[in-house]
Amino acid sequence: MTLARFVTKNAFRNKRRSTLTMLSIAFSLLLLTFLMTLWHAFGVNEGSSESAQRLVVRHRASLMFNLPSYYRDKIRAVPGVVAVVPLSWFQGIYKDQKAGNYFARFATDPDELLKVYRDMQIPDEQVKAWQRDRQGVIVDDTLAKNYGWKLGDRIFIQGDLYPANLELKVRGIFHSDPDNKSVYFNSKYLEESLPSFKGQAETFGILTDSPADVSKVAIAVDEMFHNSPQPTKTQTDKAFMLDFVNMLGNVKAFILVICLAVVFAILLVSGNTMAMSIRERTSEVAVLKALGFTSSRVLSLFVSEAVGLSVVGGIIGACLGEMLAYGFGRLVQLTFFPLTATLGIWAVAVLTSGIVGLLSGVFPSYNASRVDIVDGLRHIG
Repeated sequence: MTLARFVTKNAFRNKRRSTLTMLSIAFSLLLLTFLMTLWHAFGVNEGSSESAQRLVVRHRASLMFNLPSYYRDKIRAVPGVVAVVPLSWFQGIYKDQKAGNYFARFATDPDELLKVYRDMQIPDEQVKAWQRDRQGVIVDDTLAKNYGWKLGDRIFIQGDLYPANLELKVRGIFHSDPDNKSVYFNSKYLEESLPSFKGQAETFGILTDSPADVSKVAIAVDEMFHNSPQPTKTQTDKAFMLDFVNMLGNVKAFILVICLAVVFAILLVSGNTMAMSIRERTSEVAVLKALGFTSSRVLSLFVSEAVGLSVVGGIIGACLGEMLAYGFGRLVQLTFFPLTATLGIWAVAVLTSGIVGLLSGVFPSYNASRVDIVDGLRHIG
């Protein structure tokens, strides 16, 4: 019998306990992988290369306050600005209030949106059809696939924050990487449905000449409106999205704390299981040493069992975590932060499981390897 087969057979000699241990580690790594994917999306993901040239202008106090639409022409005059487009979030209900029917809807200017968001790929004829139709809307291809939307279909959205109901006609289907998961319609149509909205916008999207102009343009825009009744806050795409998420609290810190708690819980579970398993095998250790196994060889055998069980559970958990992240992203239509477990997240998850197995197994294994042969053979347990 090879040493590898010996380790495998002993790791599963108590199938129920080994299976439950692996499942507990798998569940913990599922949570860890899912939370790390969220943390990566909120704090690390850089977005598309085009976003490095974009800025978002909003009211300095809060997103709850709109900006005057005439700010757009003033911003366009700032050196380094290529294009400016208004973007206003329309809070409403599509079909019902289930999470699966939630997606972002923006009122905007069809003539300039694609000049700022150049990473949105859409055929020219669809763009022209959208610009000609006041009730037209362009939709993300992922949403179109999920809801079965096709060109010419009508989308009905019932307003809740704004007292207006929209009847939109699909004039274009665009693709972006990462998925945008949004729909865009003509702000003039919203103004017709809701006259009180006329002359204002929630935010302005800016495209600069180059990434080097981003900071200069941001400072210039905010200084321009510093003393106005509606002061502005100009941010990069990523900073704006993180601010939007942070309205829920310090999400990244919360996720990090939970990740640490999950790792600690795995360590306790695995450590307790390995200590019980090795304590029951004191006589076996004495027999192995009597057969010529050195203390270091005995130590390596038991540690290998612990690490092997933990890594298998970690791989299962990482796979399930990836599936959970994908399903969660589809369910809530997370617009700006694509939930995908990267190779780095997979590596961290599996490495964490290996380290947990090592730490949980090394101390009881070390004590077992030092058992005296005579005392071990006399042991009853």
